[in-house]
Amino acid sequence: MMKKLFPIALLLLALAACNNGGGDDEDGENPVLTPGVLPPQNLAFNIVNTFPHDTSDFTEGLQVVDGKMYEGTGENGQSVLKVYDIKTGKVSIEQKIADSLFGEGIQVFKGKLYQLTYQNHLVLVYDLKDLSKPIQTFTWPTEGWGMTNDGTNLIVSDGSPYIYYVNPVDFSIIKKVQVLSNTGPLGNINELEYIDGFIYANVFMTDTIVKINPANGHVVGVMDCRGLLQQYAAKEIAAGFNPTENVMNGIAWDSAAKKMYITGKNWPKLFEVALQ
Repeated sequence: MMKKLFPIALLLLALAACNNGGGDDEDGENPVLTPGVLPPQNLAFNIVNTFPHDTSDFTEGLQVVDGKMYEGTGENGQSVLKVYDIKTGKVSIEQKIADSLFGEGIQVFKGKLYQLTYQNHLVLVYDLKDLSKPIQTFTWPTEGWGMTNDGTNLIVSDGSPYIYYVNPVDFSIIKKVQVLSNTGPLGNINELEYIDGFIYANVFMTDTIVKINPANGHVVGVMDCRGLLQQYAAKEIAAGFNPTENVMNGIAWDSAAKKMYITGKNWPKLFEVALQ
């Protein structure tokens, strides 16, 4: 089951234009280009390793902290927080959240773990040393999707073409930045990861990760991840796993080891990625 339903035709057309440098549309006419926004570069990458990923995890948030993977999952009645070993998938902590809540993006920041919820307008805050229950809650005015941080502020997405800079003390909005491709505003911005001064974001319902300049919101790069599951999870697909229904979502960055990890909702694999 998908968590969010909306028309995606315009999004897919925009991404197609981005990936071909703003080529002609179906009518043979040039698309309207966003003034001052260059076509994004294609970001080449290699798959270094694949690791097991629990297919019961409807991935919403992913983050590496001290060499361990932290994951937040979604779906009402099934949302959990997990901590596990990257290579083996062995779980050291698994905490279910209230059945009435749909868990979304997570972020460990300054000794706390923040967890968004989808349409509950709640943010749960935990002491990182004890994930058994929240120590604080905040309200959030829109939907909760993805979250990361830049070392000072939390950065939140809500599925719109905006990313929000948020004060971690009270979760108040400091500013919002519109995400712009060369063909216009880019919506469906989902799971986020801050890497070396840029924001990497899953674009919901696609196998695409975009690289965003946070200074102006411009999309400067695109990772085309189509075909990963077909290449690396052929046995699982043959056994019934549907890569079309189980969409890509989840980016984590190990800043110490300089490694990126990506996965998706209920995916059987966690991928270690090296950007070229």
